[in-house]
Amino acid sequence: MKTTVVGHVESLWRYPVKSMRGEALPEAFVSFSGILGDRLYAVHNSAAPKAFPYLTARGRNDMLLYRPFFRDPERAVLPSNLAEAEALGPGVTPLYPSPDELAVDVETPSGEVLGIDDPRLLAALSDNKIPASALTIRRSDRAMTDCRPISMFSTQTIRTIGDALGLSLDQRRFRANIYVDLASGEGFAEDRYVGRQLRIGSKVVIAVLERDIRCKMISLDPETAEANPDVLKYVARNHDGKAGIYAAVLVEGMVRAGDEIRLVD
Repeated sequence: MKTTVVGHVESLWRYPVKSMRGEALPEAFVSFSGILGDRLYAVHNSAAPKAFPYLTARGRNDMLLYRPFFRDPERAVLPSNLAEAEALGPGVTPLYPSPDELAVDVETPSGEVLGIDDPRLLAALSDNKIPASALTIRRSDRAMTDCRPISMFSTQTIRTIGDALGLSLDQRRFRANIYVDLASGEGFAEDRYVGRQLRIGSKVVIAVLERDIRCKMISLDPETAEANPDVLKYVARNHDGKAGIYAAVLVEGMVRAGDEIRLVD
């Protein structure tokens, strides 16, 4: 099978709690349902529309300032028997970490550390419009992403948007799983891979399905939670409101920062 190198993995990210701060990873296990540990938890809001029943930074900017982290980070990276499962042949499902091994704590903006199941966390996220009684923590083995399991964004696209606005943009505002450095050097070049397959590293294969429709989230500074609507306006006016790409996983495996990304023909 012919492959062509189109770029490299710049960095890998996951977001243990939907809409809270993410964490960079040197390596990650990419499963059919997404990066292991990504969007494992979400804050369910019973007062929100049924189609999207979550509390997110779209409605409460300061959720971005909450920092979730795994209590046992080493066990939260990859299945414990991955090497043994792969040795049996392709397609063997490895043993995923248990719920206890994927327990999460959250550091609040004030510096207090609370367990994901601590009622004080929901109290901190509530306000006059959204009482704590309307909020619950949901956990899912399937990443609770907005759309597809994997999101990808190029550093060139970040630079293109920032240059157009005269800003230096923190890549974290785009909340991608895989940031990539594309060989073409062009902004929005990732769009050309919609409908194609990419191999990341030695094993993982993804099918790029569509461009990513963006929302208010990209207008929020991930460090301060301050909003700059010009970012979303630029994408809306110049790129149909879309930036980055979504993908499904065809072959599971480990990926690492620096891995080659190849177009599979």
